[in-house]
Amino acid sequence: MATTLDLPGVVAHESHGQRVLFVEKTTYLAAVTALYDAGFTMCVDLTAVDYLAHASRVVPDGVVAQRFEVVVNLLSLANRERVRLRVQVGDGESVASLFDVHPSTEAMEREVFDMFGVRFDGHPDLTRILMPEDWDGHPLRKDYAQGRIPVQFKGAAS
Repeated sequence: MATTLDLPGVVAHESHGQRVLFVEKTTYLAAVTALYDAGFTMCVDLTAVDYLAHASRVVPDGVVAQRFEVVVNLLSLANRERVRLRVQVGDGESVASLFDVHPSTEAMEREVFDMFGVRFDGHPDLTRILMPEDWDGHPLRKDYAQGRIPVQFKGAAS
C-alpha cells in the first residue's frame, strides 16, 4: 500500500527508505484519521524537535519550516509498513490532539507539552507529566537556560 494521501497540505517525501509525510497543521488530524482507516492503527511514537538553531534546514518544496516540528511514527502491522508524519509548528502555536484516534498518545502529547511547550487542542488532560506543576519553562527548548539544578530530597533536612 502506498502511503500517499489525497489531502491538501500533504507533501510526500522519502528518507532513509521510510515514507515521510509533511502535513500542514490544518490537515494533521484528517491525515492521521485517513492513515488509521488505511491500516496504520498503531502510533509508535509522538515527539517534537526544536529547530531554533537550524531555522534554514532543508524541507521539501511546498513546506514552510517553523521553529518546532511534531513528529509522529505510525505503524501498519497488517501491511508491514511504517510512515512518519512531520508537522511544522510555530512558537506559541498549537496542533490538534490525536487522542481520539490514538488514545496511546495521551502521555506522549503531555510530554511534548511539558518539555517543549507545544499545545495540543482537544487533549483531555494537557498538564505537566515530567516536571513539577509550578516549574517555569520547558527544558528541551533550545532557548531554555542551562544551569545546575540542586537535587532535592523529599523529607531530608537541608
